Amino acid sequence: MDEVTFRSDTVLSDVHLYTPNQRHLMVRLNSMGQPVFLSRFKLLWNQDSWADSGVEAGSLRAVRAEETPPAGTGSLGSPPGSGHSGDGAGAQLDEDGDLDVVRRPRAASDLEPAGPSRDKVHPVILTQEEDDLLGDEAQESSPHDVIKIEHTMATPLEDVGKQVWRGALLLADYILSQWGLFQGRTVLELGAGMGLTSIIAATVAQTVYCTDVGADLLTMCQRNIALNSHLTAAGGGVVKVKELDWLKDDLCTDPKVPFSWSEEDVSDLYSHTTILLAAEVFYDDDLTDALFKTLFRLTRKLKNACIAILSVEKRLNFTLRDLDVTCEAYDHFRSALRRLEKLADGRRRFVVEPVDASFPQCLAYERIQQLELWKVLVEPVT
Repeated sequence: MDEVTFRSDTVLSDVHLYTPNQRHLMVRLNSMGQPVFLSRFKLLWNQDSWADSGVEAGSLRAVRAEETPPAGTGSLGSPPGSGHSGDGAGAQLDEDGDLDVVRRPRAASDLEPAGPSRDKVHPVILTQEEDDLLGDEAQESSPHDVIKIEHTMATPLEDVGKQVWRGALLLADYILSQWGLFQGRTVLELGAGMGLTSIIAATVAQTVYCTDVGADLLTMCQRNIALNSHLTAAGGGVVKVKELDWLKDDLCTDPKVPFSWSEEDVSDLYSHTTILLAAEVFYDDDLTDALFKTLFRLTRKLKNACIAILSVEKRLNFTLRDLDVTCEAYDHFRSALRRLEKLADGRRRFVVEPVDASFPQCLAYERIQQLELWKVLVEPVT
């Protein structure tokens, strides 16, 4: 199948719009009959940086995929004199002594686009038997360099949690650049979707509660946790997939319900959680209000001061009502932040701060300027 046409009532993740001609392996149908695809997101190791960052050997450490070589080194980072002529502009030679031509990086001013056209989506659908056709890059990568995520590619609006969104990748980048903040902590992710951010957090955190709602979605999420257990096991992290419905006041503890909470997990959650995460869940006003109510309710029960890190994309839409380009969902999110900052219960106060997004990009996606991170510090009132 060379071309796929999506219906007008479906939503397609921006991650796949950005790579319209990338081949996607269709692995199965989920319990709702939706096609499930497998995507690989590459991470890079930098073993030399472990000592500087305090991360133990065996943990995942991501670095910028393309870095400028240090001054005084060759075009591929080789020291002067290793395969170069002495004039400083000599040719790079490979191990056999042949000329190794290094292509010039594309400049931002180049007229031709570096990637495929975004005018039309042409994902190539592969069957399970064609797994070996995914390309040399996937096959040559070490298992510890790749996070594998099963997901749907186009869904109705109510099932967008089954897709991969840029906000989750931005939050994952932040985690990878802030090891000290997450190391050894207990983390709660709200609206985790396919679990990408929770998996990345578990490479350094002690325990991650990966939560969402819906048995089918949570089953897909649990499968992704299993697919990437080698990444979390290296750092000793544990990911627990649980149901957490923002429209309900209490956690479900009925053992007959899939992904319910045990008494031990509830006690651990309230006793040890110090970091809460939420990525790309602010697209509907009612759900945004429900999330902030849940955030307020949970932080009242937590025994420790905590921090919430929220990822959002400022989506621009033209509306007939305004006859202008607006970002209503984003504006509502910002209003909810302001209301949260004004809340006081005599025990906690909420301090809202934007996060500078200049930290390194460790995963391959389009980091656009509309992506934002916000930090909510939940501190005891003194």
